[in-house]
Amino acid sequence: MKKLFFPLFAFILVLGACGGGESDSASEPEGEENGDSSLDDLFVTLATGGTSGVYYPLGAGFGTILEEELGIDTSVQATQASVENVNLILTDRAELALITGDTAFQAYEGVGPFEEDGPKEDLLSIAALYPNYLQVVTTADSGIETFEDLKGKTVAVGAPNSGTELAAQVLFEGHDMSYDDITPDYLSFAESVEQMKNGLVDAAIISSGIPNSGIMDLDATHPIKLIPIDDEAMDYLTEEYVYLNETVIPENTYSVEEDVPALDITNAMIASKELTEDEVYQITKAIFENLDVLRETHSAAEDIDISHAVDGLAIPLHPGAEKYFKEEGVLE
Repeated sequence: MKKLFFPLFAFILVLGACGGGESDSASEPEGEENGDSSLDDLFVTLATGGTSGVYYPLGAGFGTILEEELGIDTSVQATQASVENVNLILTDRAELALITGDTAFQAYEGVGPFEEDGPKEDLLSIAALYPNYLQVVTTADSGIETFEDLKGKTVAVGAPNSGTELAAQVLFEGHDMSYDDITPDYLSFAESVEQMKNGLVDAAIISSGIPNSGIMDLDATHPIKLIPIDDEAMDYLTEEYVYLNETVIPENTYSVEEDVPALDITNAMIASKELTEDEVYQITKAIFENLDVLRETHSAAEDIDISHAVDGLAIPLHPGAEKYFKEEGVLE
């Protein structure tokens, strides 16, 4: 019923506009022909992630687009990333947020960290963006060669309830291990790198676009090693979790001179259900018509492509985004 409502409402408005007679500013506000009348007084908070990850600089790029192309006042907020971002959206403390595909899946289904409160069926997506690579990193002199070598080690698993921390739990499951086999340290990307430099953490799991600035910083002073995902774990995880994809971290992404078997997860932008169809339509259109701005903020944005904008989404599209993708032929 919701999908039918908006086209019918738009049709009624068109009939009213064509019916002759004078119109006042309420029925035909100035600038409506550009589809941006509802954006005049809009303020958008965009929830991202830690400042050393990819979400934050990309969020700045999104903010630039919204402000320069649509005149929307925007606040880009650093957060603990995906799980916090879902909660910010659901409690009306953010209008837009970046989250990982696994977080989207768990929130919508009401599992994992969302199990206590049940499915979050009010979540709506705008688009799939770029893949997050699950990177298991250590220093080259650590003696850690395989994932099983992490047993007995101190491992940074991401900030509590972040997308990285959720991914870390899944990686241990896939290797028939758990946090009981290690000493988990719940650190942000920047903290993980700093603690590895200081010798207080043996390895870190980082879920982000590549290259990750924190890993690059570590690599500059302590040559790194990327730990591959075992074949059996790869088969199990890609079969068990639909949001996980087999991939490689390409050689020379860092100082590592070979491809490293890895997994990736689609990142997505989600929106508050309080944003109207027209607002989200204009936001989606502005983003995909100005991808060059995003690509100047981080190389991960090179993978953002409208032809894949609805791939791997674990939650429904906002009607405004759906309208735009239908216009562009991405959806039928």
